[in-house]
Amino acid sequence: MKKNKNTIVSVLLAVLCASTFSCTKDFTEVNTNPIGKKSSEAHQLLAPALVNILSTNMSRNWSFNNQLMQVTVEINDSEGRVFRYDVRNNWADFTWNNWYLGLTDLKDIYTIASQPEKLNKSYQAISLITQTWVYSLLTDTYGDIPYTESNMGKEGNMQPVFDQQKNIYADMFKKLEEANKLLKEGTAIVATSDPVYQGDLLKWRRFCNSLYLRLLLRVSAKAEVANTVIAKIKEIVDVNPAEYPVIEDNTQTARILWNGSNSSTAVYTSPFMAGIRAADFRGMPICDFFLGKLATWDDPRVDPALGTAGVPRFGIDKGADGYVGVPSGYAPGSGILIQAHFNSDGENRLTLQTDRNTGIILNSAEVSFMLAEAAARGWISGFAQNYYYKGMADAINYWMPTYISSPADPKFVNYITEANLKWNPALPLDENTSDSKSQLGMIHLQKYYAMFLVDFQQWFEHRRTGHPILPRGPGLEGRKMPVRLNYPLITQSTNPNSYKNAVAIQGPDDINTLIWWQKP
Repeated sequence: MKKNKNTIVSVLLAVLCASTFSCTKDFTEVNTNPIGKKSSEAHQLLAPALVNILSTNMSRNWSFNNQLMQVTVEINDSEGRVFRYDVRNNWADFTWNNWYLGLTDLKDIYTIASQPEKLNKSYQAISLITQTWVYSLLTDTYGDIPYTESNMGKEGNMQPVFDQQKNIYADMFKKLEEANKLLKEGTAIVATSDPVYQGDLLKWRRFCNSLYLRLLLRVSAKAEVANTVIAKIKEIVDVNPAEYPVIEDNTQTARILWNGSNSSTAVYTSPFMAGIRAADFRGMPICDFFLGKLATWDDPRVDPALGTAGVPRFGIDKGADGYVGVPSGYAPGSGILIQAHFNSDGENRLTLQTDRNTGIILNSAEVSFMLAEAAARGWISGFAQNYYYKGMADAINYWMPTYISSPADPKFVNYITEANLKWNPALPLDENTSDSKSQLGMIHLQKYYAMFLVDFQQWFEHRRTGHPILPRGPGLEGRKMPVRLNYPLITQSTNPNSYKNAVAIQGPDDINTLIWWQKP
């Protein structure tokens, strides 16, 4: 028995020694992931960052922007409803967190592409453009935000200062100027890394300068920068257009075409498919303001004869009373019923939920309406009506490719005539009782439809211009259209000093506190 015990102990010791030896010998080599890498290339970061940011934009466009801007409206009598301007503090977290998360990758692209052995000026430019895109969303949503010190956790800066919006805009303009110049070098990028333009650098330049126009126009009413801004708009459009190419047609629109599982390479799945159930998608009825005007105009985007299998191109399903929407801001207890809604997945027909074209960043029609406004104000040459008609035609053709050959197409001429949408140069520049009674009202009403599904742009532009003029339902109870989102609670607790300084400068952390470009 004693001999057996000694044998067992010897075997165990041998096994232990062998296992110990095997765990220490070549430990680093054995426990190194042969696939994973300690560093990334610029081209590896671009697509995931852009897809995640755009998915965030579309998610909040659907649940927040569309509720405020009377595109859709919930059937819900409980408190905390966005369409009643009852915006709770927790709405602030999702976009803040995801936008800053995406900025980490976008800023890393610039860092990587600036290394001597990996130098690529085109990736540097694309990083600057996309950073500016995301920072503009952040500052237009919240006001003063972490900017110069943001995303510096790796450097040990856990409490970044909040930059004032005026300074943020000035630096964003510098970034876009630099990006435009860098792209002139024409340094090739990996086409498959680019979900927006598949490596077409001229199109990236056009997006860069179209974003520049968007942001210049946004601050054009501020007296302290107005002269400089207007002069820059004129330089881009009139003085030196070859140096500042912009988006001119739908083939140049900045977007991600969702391909789901149909791609042999990268797969980009729409958040409408990945994050919203079909029942919830069709359970969100269309608002009377959005649908009612299209129906009154007999707009081709809502004409069932022009869609697939008798379904409108927007993919709208009739309600019990036809193409009728639900009035926004209705009083609780009104007994409102769901009417028309956007078609959803699983209905074996054209649906907005499955449409590949919903991933819009900045489109051709928006650019035309920006130029229409600039022309109407006398800032650039050309006729406002030409830009106005081109914007309308591009907006229709985005969803119905080649339906209209040009604004001179008889179908388009007949449409604007029958819908009473013809440009009227005799109208005053602006008027605040009806969109149809002023030039800017006409432009911005059509721009509203052109920016359908584009993040928060309808809301931003409404805050800037007052258009379109939205009806106020009895359920708003004296509340005003929010002009910003509050800062997230986690930011208040983890960065208290910078938060307090920002509030002291900007004003109370409230949804009714005007940000810099909104203030007189």
